[in-house]
Amino acid sequence: MPTMASPMPCASRLRNRCLFGIIKSVMGFRQFLLRGLDNVQGDWSLVTMAWNMKRMYDLAAA
Repeated sequence: MPTMASPMPCASRLRNRCLFGIIKSVMGFRQFLLRGLDNVQGDWSLVTMAWNMKRMYDLAAA
């Protein structure tokens, strides 16, 4: 049974692993503080917003 695979599935997975590793190690985000899907989505939104702001600051300084 043929499947439609993306052209670079490994690169995408490695990029995601790297991003989650950076969030865990550099930013110290290890667990969600609140319970429930809505609350976890809010936590994750704050984490990603902080990551994006850090990234924009680093790119602006370069």
